[in-house]
Amino acid sequence: MFIPKNRFKRTVLVILLLLVAFFSYVQIVNLNSVHMTYRQKILKAVYPAFMWLSNLSHSGNRTASTEKKQAPVSFYSLSGVLNNGTTLDLSSLKGKKILLVNTASDCGYTRQYESLEKLFIQYKDKLVLIGFPANDFKGQEKGDDAEIATFCSLNYGVSFLLMKKSVVIKDPAQNEIFAWLSNASKNGWNNRAPSWNFCKYLVDENGNLTHFFASATDPMSKEITDAIDQ
Repeated sequence: MFIPKNRFKRTVLVILLLLVAFFSYVQIVNLNSVHMTYRQKILKAVYPAFMWLSNLSHSGNRTASTEKKQAPVSFYSLSGVLNNGTTLDLSSLKGKKILLVNTASDCGYTRQYESLEKLFIQYKDKLVLIGFPANDFKGQEKGDDAEIATFCSLNYGVSFLLMKKSVVIKDPAQNEIFAWLSNASKNGWNNRAPSWNFCKYLVDENGNLTHFFASATDPMSKEITDAIDQ
């Protein structure tokens, strides 16, 4: 098919202008980004469009029924290792709601760190927020614990708790906290493990799992804030 020379030139020019505009936008969005790869910068820039596309499909969120039984295994019997190497006994968190999120630095949802921090600040008196870095999905968390902590702090101002990098999917090496969150014989009703990075589990003040939120649910969404306010 023959394309007129002038039309071809205009098409090339439009494409070049769009590319220049896009990469300028990426630079503006990342003015305060530190030690980010260009992939991470692009993912941060396109996050709004990524979320819009993700939410075109059903979210997959789940809520415990009002008739749910007490968890067969106490949530407060569990413990984990924080990013700095100290042990966190979940029994020390009694009386507060807890949002547990599996995270990654090279994911389309990574910018949710920003919303997670906002949520944590807004509900600091009643909510504990814990991030669980994991490399379970397409190698999107390859850094070590020190690199992850630095990335989160410098680029998203993360001040909520981060655990040591671990496995969150169903696997012999699965983190014991996520083994509880994704096994109905332990938590009382939910068998769903993370299907991607940034899945969210809400535990109430009494150690009962009440909600599962899929990756595409923004941390500052009404669904999550209403669940915390209940």
